[in-house]
Amino acid sequence: MNALFARIVVLTSGAAILVVETLATRLVAPYVGLTLESTSAVIGVALAGIAAGASLGGRWADVLPPRRVATGALVVGGLGVLAVRPMVRVLGPALGPGPLAAIVLVAASTLVSVTALAMVTPAVTRARIERVQGSGAVIGGLSAAGTVGSLAGVFLTGFVLVSLLPVAAILLVTAAACLVLALLTAVAPRRGAVAGTAAVAAVLAGALVAVPGRCDVDTVYYCASVRTDPADPAVRVLVLDDLDHSAVHLADPAHLRFGYTRRFADAIDTAFAAGHPLDAVHVGGGGFTMPRWLAATRPGSASTVLEVDAGVVELGRRELGVGDIPGVDVRIGDARSLLAEIPDASADLVVGDAFGARSVPWHLATAEFAAEVHRVLRHDGVYVLNVIDHDPMHLLAAEVATLADRFSHVAVLARPEQLGPGGGGNAVVVASDRPIDVAALEARAAARGEPGSVLDAGAALRFAGDAPVLTDDWAPVDQLIS
Repeated sequence: MNALFARIVVLTSGAAILVVETLATRLVAPYVGLTLESTSAVIGVALAGIAAGASLGGRWADVLPPRRVATGALVVGGLGVLAVRPMVRVLGPALGPGPLAAIVLVAASTLVSVTALAMVTPAVTRARIERVQGSGAVIGGLSAAGTVGSLAGVFLTGFVLVSLLPVAAILLVTAAACLVLALLTAVAPRRGAVAGTAAVAAVLAGALVAVPGRCDVDTVYYCASVRTDPADPAVRVLVLDDLDHSAVHLADPAHLRFGYTRRFADAIDTAFAAGHPLDAVHVGGGGFTMPRWLAATRPGSASTVLEVDAGVVELGRRELGVGDIPGVDVRIGDARSLLAEIPDASADLVVGDAFGARSVPWHLATAEFAAEVHRVLRHDGVYVLNVIDHDPMHLLAAEVATLADRFSHVAVLARPEQLGPGGGGNAVVVASDRPIDVAALEARAAARGEPGSVLDAGAALRFAGDAPVLTDDWAPVDQLIS
């Protein structure tokens, strides 16, 4: 095996490992969520597979012809890449969400391919050392090639491939590269082995494409779909990964399906005169429920929507009529970076409804971000924030403490049972430098059948207790919600 070909083989196998692991986070998210735990599961399984493969590849290359070991590892690795998505889609619904489920699902779907591909480098190294002097240079060069391949796999997948190709196509190309290299690496490939491998590859490739998943489309960040609400055929629900994110009534833009959006509306309508147009900034777009509602109930309103995922916006335009909402300016990118570009005192309202799975992204939950929101709001402006939490409500308490540290007045909108033992769900925090009309909020909640679901500033601070203020230096939102 000459030096150039050896480097190509090692570089490709290293790239394939990181392509699989980079995509694994996306693939498992519809079933276990996109959290720090699921990301940690992907990293942990990858490291375990790489360690096991390095050990096995070295041992077997000392017993068997090294090129045969490398060939077999590439074949198993390539076939394993083809099996990743079908395995996730078959096992995911059965395992459900949770940290343990994330580890099991990632391991079951990726560990074989990663371990096999990690065997390639020590096998190829052993083959090269048999034929040349200077084993140190051989080991160093191939190790560097493998690392470069891994870097290429990460950056190409994360920055280029995901935005250009569907996940299935990326996996097919990666598997094909491994299998072609296996054929070229084999000293004297047997027709039967080649035909058998091709047949298995064809079956797995068919499964990769045909096994159904939960997505209408794989966006850069999400497995996204739109479904019809069985209770109301006019309502469409946007599902991102495994969560219902937005509900839109196609015939009635003023209709609000989810309880937290009705609490948003309560906070807005008690703070501003009826029908008065507002300048609003929306942190997170989703199905554009609130921009649609503002345009319908307050004609002339201007909504600047900060959405990280262009694919979600495109899906909304295609299936939810997002392009027909007047007064909407969509800006694609990270909300914190985009908010920094918005002028001081330019908004009446900021709506916080961005989620990384079940929690507010940590950098959108800190005192520093609250300061940016405060800067953008006019002196009588209002910030409303959707927070998902469960008993014992550590994240909600910390978020109340964080906003109370920046704004003069805070209130919490949630049903009493949500805040009690065993409770949970969506709560809305209202923050402003002007007094919040708690009596009006209570009246609107009671009229809707939710009496006692408003905590005024005093009650909100008592609820927060000694909860810490979240900062850029310390904001463990995933752990607090867990």
